[in-house]
Amino acid sequence: MITSMQNKTVKELLKLKQKKYRKDYYLVETNHLVEEAIKAKQTDLIISTEPVDLGVENLVVSKEIMGKLAFTKTPQPIMARCFIQKDKKLVDGKRYLILDYLQDPGNIGTLIRTALAFGIDQVILSNECVDLYNDKLLRSMQGAHFHLSCLYGDLKEIIPALKEKGVCVVGSALENGRPIHEIKKQEKMAYVLGNEGNGMEKEIIDICDQIAYIPITTIESLNVAVAGSIMMYHFQGE
Repeated sequence: MITSMQNKTVKELLKLKQKKYRKDYYLVETNHLVEEAIKAKQTDLIISTEPVDLGVENLVVSKEIMGKLAFTKTPQPIMARCFIQKDKKLVDGKRYLILDYLQDPGNIGTLIRTALAFGIDQVILSNECVDLYNDKLLRSMQGAHFHLSCLYGDLKEIIPALKEKGVCVVGSALENGRPIHEIKKQEKMAYVLGNEGNGMEKEIIDICDQIAYIPITTIESLNVAVAGSIMMYHFQGE
């Protein structure tokens, strides 16, 4: 059992709590996320306070070290070091979810989990969105990112590339928008959701094929994760 914070591996693991050091790896905690990482073959190291045999190298550390490595105040006794997926490209699919400048990890996590549930082939995030390996976002996704392609990039380049593939890109906004039930479902579709406070960037709205909104009464607007979930369900492929 490792008890020293000066241990080389422990020091390297501690660095992964900071975004600037997450080039090749990131950390997940809780039994569920560790299990998902193992199932997806996305981890090469399990960190635990007791020896475990999960088919992956096991680093046993003291509870004090686990407390330093963990993101939560009352950590579970197990974590995993996971691979950061690199060189991702647009997948050849029929349904895409595009997130424009979303900042709330809970919203993004909910949307990615819902995207997996409704058969989205790829989630595309603008470069301004929250880091996918942010600890709050990881907990919110509950492992969905292990099973769904998530790509960061410049939407002003990615959206035209999707359109060249025959994908109909539907933005979400009230101004100049049509109710979603008036938008015809097509074989290939992408739905764009904008920032929680400001909505979609005008430059992004301008390059969408169509603009849709969800008709509601009584309240002014829906939470972006709720609105996105409704759109994904409404337009889901066959």
